[in-house]
Amino acid sequence: MLAATTLQASNSPAKKPATPTEFKTIQWPDLMPQADLDALLNPPEYLANIEDGSAEDQISSQISSSIAAAKDDRYQQALVSTNIRPEMNGRGIRIPGFIVPLEFSDDQVITEFFIVPFFGACIHVPPPPPNQIIHVKYPKGFKLEALYNPFWLSGVLKTTLIENDMATAAYAMEVHLVEEYAEP
Repeated sequence: MLAATTLQASNSPAKKPATPTEFKTIQWPDLMPQADLDALLNPPEYLANIEDGSAEDQISSQISSSIAAAKDDRYQQALVSTNIRPEMNGRGIRIPGFIVPLEFSDDQVITEFFIVPFFGACIHVPPPPPNQIIHVKYPKGFKLEALYNPFWLSGVLKTTLIENDMATAAYAMEVHLVEEYAEP
């Protein structure tokens, strides 16, 4: 169940680009404050000492360690960060990503979903940080042929916290265009 949704209706005049050419292409790191990005790009030394397949390498162990260490560990804090870039609020953006379906119509048309930076996020592997997840309500909807297909999504970004059982998103988007992914 979603805790908060503040998306505007698609006919709202607030900072809405007129055409898809007005959507600035961004990448996922553009949504992170520099301090979070720096922390994730410079993992602590103790992570290098964890042997693959060991007890410390198991997800349950990582979660327990993360909770215990999060108060003092900038890297662990960045893994669950809801910190956003306020200047992104109201911007027309175009971003590549994968769809994590949340709601379908009776015809199996996806009407609500998360956009995430990598395949399997929130489904097969732990979710990315909330500031790397975008929540979308898309009444028009679309059919998804396969979860592993990436898309370009263009729309107006909002800085709003959305929580549900699957993940927490620090951004929402009023989507104007969904396109199959192709290299720019």
